[in-house]
Amino acid sequence: MATQFARLLKRLRNDFQLSIISLMGLFGIIGISPYAAYRLLTGNYLVGIADTIIVCSTLIAVLYAWITRDTVKPGIYLAAVFSLGATLIAINLGINGLFWIYPLILFNFFMVTPGKALLATLLVLGGLVSHALLVPGSVFESHYQMVSFLVTGMMASMLSFIFAFRTRTQRDRLQLMAIQDPLTGARNRRAMNDELKIAMSSHRRHQHSFGLLVMDLDHFKQINDRFGHQVGDQVLVAFVELIQRSSRKEDRLFRFGGEEFLLLLPNTEASGLHSAAQHLLRRVAEELESPAGSVTVSIGGALLRSDEHWENWLQRADASLYRAKSEGRNRAIIDSTTQAIPTEA
Repeated sequence: MATQFARLLKRLRNDFQLSIISLMGLFGIIGISPYAAYRLLTGNYLVGIADTIIVCSTLIAVLYAWITRDTVKPGIYLAAVFSLGATLIAINLGINGLFWIYPLILFNFFMVTPGKALLATLLVLGGLVSHALLVPGSVFESHYQMVSFLVTGMMASMLSFIFAFRTRTQRDRLQLMAIQDPLTGARNRRAMNDELKIAMSSHRRHQHSFGLLVMDLDHFKQINDRFGHQVGDQVLVAFVELIQRSSRKEDRLFRFGGEEFLLLLPNTEASGLHSAAQHLLRRVAEELESPAGSVTVSIGGALLRSDEHWENWLQRADASLYRAKSEGRNRAIIDSTTQAIPTEA
């Protein structure tokens, strides 16, 4: 029991949007359920049913997010349900229902992107104002009250939009920094480990094929020693740009070590992995330059085998790389073993 609870907490810490949906869903259920019960008991069935639908929808959306790991659809669904429900409640209750519009504004900016949240808010305010103009006195007691509500609602929406936009931008930047090598722009080792685990799971569940190329620049230490680390850094940046230009869009490049890089190739069989390795060898030898002349690369590769752990897969590719370096460098060796050594996940 304690272990399962710890896993749930870890998942909430690692998935920001899931934690937001769970927290806001909990607040919604706790905050609205008493009103739903009260209105049903006092005979206000329309609003009571609307509240009940909102509570049930919230519970379903949160469960869906936990089960499927999809937080986008539940967020949009909750924003739509809450916006429609709050609009109907405000129309039915009049001035007393308008108090729910302000928490709705905040709720939507937590659930969906700032642009979608702003659009939802404008639709809610527009719906209330339109109904008030068509049926005078149904929502607002006077035009002055309507204009005041509209102005304060718009102010709350714009302030929430600015805050949500800046928060999302900063969070995206932090997430990028967490997985990106600051020098070359390639993904870092932390991201590499996660991607290899995902590839292993995808291969086991759906039999998707994956290839791996581990690349090490030849005699790179001599470049640093003779010309300085700044020149060496420029060579690394140029190498990453060259590999990215020479690879498919779905291939993912990671900086594995100082001058060692890893290229993950989805949907790749043995012939494709050999061709990719030879293509990269040729492009690097022809186009990558340093003050000492052309730069070459040694490559080791391996295909992911059935029931193979990702660490063993990486070890096979790394062993092939060291074979390539020991046999003279500027060459590619692809592991040809037909069976992998399974290890525990």
